[in-house]
Parts: sequence; C-alpha cells; structure tokens
Amino acid sequence: MRDARAWATLLALAVTAGAVGLSATRPAEANARRATAGAVTMSVTPTAEANAKRLLKGMSDYMAAQNAFSFDYDTDLEVVTKENQKIGLASSGTMTVNRPDKMRATRMGGFADVEFVFDGKTMTMFGKNANAYAQAEAPGTIDRLVDELRDKYHRPIPGADLLMADVYDQLMPEVVDTKDLGSGVIGGVECDHLAFRTKDVDWQIWIAQGSRPYPCRYVITSTQVNRAPQYSINVRTWKTGAEVASDRFTFKAPADAKKLNPGDLRDFDELPTIFAIKKANGGR
Repeated sequence: MRDARAWATLLALAVTAGAVGLSATRPAEANARRATAGAVTMSVTPTAEANAKRLLKGMSDYMAAQNAFSFDYDTDLEVVTKENQKIGLASSGTMTVNRPDKMRATRMGGFADVEFVFDGKTMTMFGKNANAYAQAEAPGTIDRLVDELRDKYHRPIPGADLLMADVYDQLMPEVVDTKDLGSGVIGGVECDHLAFRTKDVDWQIWIAQGSRPYPCRYVITSTQVNRAPQYSINVRTWKTGAEVASDRFTFKAPADAKKLNPGDLRDFDELPTIFAIKKANGGR
C-alpha cells in the first residue's frame, strides 16, 4: 500500500500554476451538478466482502505466477489548484516485466517522454525530450527497485502496487472496508469491480473475469483533501509468457545524451515542473 500512500500524498497537495482558461458547456455543468447532488447508499453483506477479498487474492496469485508479462496503459493524475479547481494530467505508456529482476517502462505525456530500464543490477532513467539520462546501482528484485525509486529518488513507477511479488499483501494490511460492486467493463473486457477503504485512501480495482484475472483499472482517491483528487491507471494489451519480448532490459545511451544525477532529471514525474506544489490548507 506504500505506492498508494505515495500517490495520496501527492494528491493531497494544492497546485499553483499560470492562469488556465477552461470553460464547461451548460449541459456538462448540469450533468456534474446532478451527479454530485446526493449521496449513494449501499448495502454490503459479509459474503460480498469475503468474495471481494477472494477475487483480489485470485488476481494476486495469478500475477505472482506470471514470470513475464507486459501491457500498455493510460494514466490520469488529478490535482486540485489553490482556487479549488480540479485538473487532470493524462499520459500513456508501456510496461514489460520479467520476474524477479528485470523491467522496462515508458511514459509519454504532454510534458515528458521518459523511460525506466532495470536489468537486475542497474536502474536507468532516460528523459527522451531532454536527451539526458541518470543511472544508479540497484541490485535486487523489482520489489526492492520500486521501493528505492519511490523512497530514495521520489520517482514512483505507474501502478507499482500491481508489480509487486504479492499484490494482496501489498494492498490489504490497512484496509478497513471492502466491497464487491459486481461487474464492469473496461476497454471491452468484463471485469469484477471491487472497492476498498483505508484511513487516508479509497481505492478501486477492476479485475478481468475468466482464466486471466489481470487488473484492468486501478484507481486511488485521496479522501483527506477537498474535492477528492485521484490517480488512475487503465491497463490494456495484456500479454504473458512467450508473448512477451525477452531482450528489452538493456540500455544503450544515445551518443549525444547527457548523463545527470537522478535528482537532476526534469519533467520526469507525472506532475510537471511547471506546477509549484504547496501544502493544502486543511482537509475536507
């Protein structure tokens, strides 16, 4: 759950930037008012709670059994400005994993075109727009790499909770409320829709039904800040085993690329450097 907490910390910040001119149509405004006009009540039985945990554990076991997997993804990071305006920042990318110690991830957004490469010994972060890269020795597993990127370099990997060796143990320890919300469809794939709550974070997950219960969507919502901003990742083009390329875990720097320290790479995170982060005043 540490990755979810890391996103919650980011989401629970007010963001200031230059003036942004945005307008909504009258129908859109009316729909938004109707959607937020009243609270929705739900009745959840102990059986439904147990079923949600069982489905999440099934996904976790399936993910752990995959020695190699890859997917494409789309993310949306919502932030709330000091004027209390919610803004979404969108990006897309790819992820390739070969357990226990190899990974390549890309992310392209409006402000960055970046790549992570991990070969089991060295972590490389490459900013394509800046033609600059940074490297650090990081021997060990993907789990250890995820922790080091987040805690030491403040570079969270998209959907990192879902890459860990035991997703269930990563997500469940702080959960205080569990719901099975039935079926949903993500990208044409029918999924089981589950919702969970912790003290600071609400999170939802949509898991593909059938013999390949992979995560199709993962949403983290910060409940301790006004307007409840959130981070979401949608997974598509899921591949496993022999479908996954096995030679993508070495990095060769372009001849004219600059080598920097990890902290000196600009516009590498999903929150661009044009935004200035300030502590939010108060909670909900």
